[in-house]
Amino acid sequence: MYMEAYNRWRNANLEDPALTAELQKIAGQEDEIKDRFAVSLKFGTAGLRGVLGAGTNRMNIYVVRQATQGLANWVKTQGGKQLVAISYDSRINSDVFAKTAACVLAANGIKVRIYDALMPVPALSFATRFYGANAGIMVTASHNPAKYNGYKAYGPDGCQMTDDAAAVVYAEIQNTDILEGAKLISWEEGIASGMIEYVGDDCKEGLYDAIKACQVRPGLCKTAGLKLVYSPLNGSGLVPVMRILKDIGIDDITIVPEQQYPDGNFPTCPYPNPEIFEALRLGLELAEKSGADLMLATDPDADRVGIAMKCPDGTYELVSGNEVGVLLLDYICEGRIEKGTMPKNAVAVKSLVSTPLADAVAANYSVEMRNVLTGFKWIGDQIARLEAAGEVERFILGFEESYGYLAGPYVRDKDAVVGSMLICEMAAYYRSIGSSIKERLEAIYAKYGRYLNKVDSFEFPGLSGMDKMAGIMASLRQNPPAEIGGYAVVKVTDYQKTEETGLPAANVLVYGLEGGATVIVRPSGTEPKIKTYFTTLGKDLAEAEAQKKVLSDALKPILA
Repeated sequence: MYMEAYNRWRNANLEDPALTAELQKIAGQEDEIKDRFAVSLKFGTAGLRGVLGAGTNRMNIYVVRQATQGLANWVKTQGGKQLVAISYDSRINSDVFAKTAACVLAANGIKVRIYDALMPVPALSFATRFYGANAGIMVTASHNPAKYNGYKAYGPDGCQMTDDAAAVVYAEIQNTDILEGAKLISWEEGIASGMIEYVGDDCKEGLYDAIKACQVRPGLCKTAGLKLVYSPLNGSGLVPVMRILKDIGIDDITIVPEQQYPDGNFPTCPYPNPEIFEALRLGLELAEKSGADLMLATDPDADRVGIAMKCPDGTYELVSGNEVGVLLLDYICEGRIEKGTMPKNAVAVKSLVSTPLADAVAANYSVEMRNVLTGFKWIGDQIARLEAAGEVERFILGFEESYGYLAGPYVRDKDAVVGSMLICEMAAYYRSIGSSIKERLEAIYAKYGRYLNKVDSFEFPGLSGMDKMAGIMASLRQNPPAEIGGYAVVKVTDYQKTEETGLPAANVLVYGLEGGATVIVRPSGTEPKIKTYFTTLGKDLAEAEAQKKVLSDALKPILA
């Protein structure tokens, strides 16, 4: 079957000469052909993601056309405005894929609002809601290496598409011939007919206003003298992050020059991920040279932000996503109580793999903490429930340990722009009272205990990778461990058993251990990886780290 597909593509008159050249280059190389054509990229709730190139198992204009025709078929059953919002980041071909999607939608009689320049995930979520669109498309592969691109689909609420809607779209995609099945008009025709329009300034300014409304102590940054180093990691964060920081009064900003402008090759780091030291190395060097109070970096689609804080001794320390989430929760609660802006019965939401320290902080401020499945759409779902009950103002913060934060109900996905603003405001506040983020974090640990949260990842590449991952998860269910690293398992929670959790089914196993530590095992939804999340609690960091090592070593033989 895959040889038939390959030959069909090779003999077709493809519009992209690079694809034709690639197909000729792999002639006679069965493994290379099989890798590109044996399967198709699967469309799920996270949309599509894959390596750029020729074939059904790659990201290219034909896969994008096919996916968009599937999406268009679904939109046409939805009534409403028959409109889709589109944005894209700095990745290779992101602009091409965004325009390709717009042309397919317009050919199907569906209006398009597309940004005139790259803009991040939160901007797409906002535009989807602002225009009352049926759906949204964000062309990005988030923080994957440069050879990847992807296509995230959003529902009318600005949240990533639901399982049910994604299943319908996927069925429509499978019924659409990849080379000839999509309707198509030219970009020029789409613009001239009015079917394709650019996102207006009213929408762009509306987003900025909504973000600035999330300030805890408005005006504080104008006088605090915060010194900042920022890196957009060659992505889409530069314009919106700089606009917001300037608007709130932060002027002393040094941008990492090698990572300032959009570049889908990400020449300075193989993995443009603010979770990883290598991506932040240039920013850290610049912070050390300039003596900045804070260094922050946003990923290519600017939905996640990572930071390094200056310590009292002048060194810099990376701060984990869990720690930033806890710091923001603590800062927002304390600041809003002080300002009299804390809502009654405030609600914060986090993913269940994020640190239990946040639950303790929330309880201290009498805030309800809701724990949801991994994936920011579940945090968005909680905001939607509050909105439906007329209580959306109760929402004060949502976060995931993977560096995603949201502090207002104006979008339904994580937002590195509001995250950057609040992190800077928090740093400016502590600076203004003679303290620092580092000192506040140590005070939190002193009060609640020394929690340590670490994640290990095990990769399973290739066509057999998914089968291996499924086998490991099945084995853990059939033969649940009685102990891990000498610590007895006192409770197992299987999130596939919805009757036990009250949440939608998910492939997640949580092991509660004697002494209070937890281990969580889950396959990634977007990459061929199984992730293990460890939470340990010690009297100090060394004790917590020692226990994590014991637990991690015990799991390696099972997962490696």
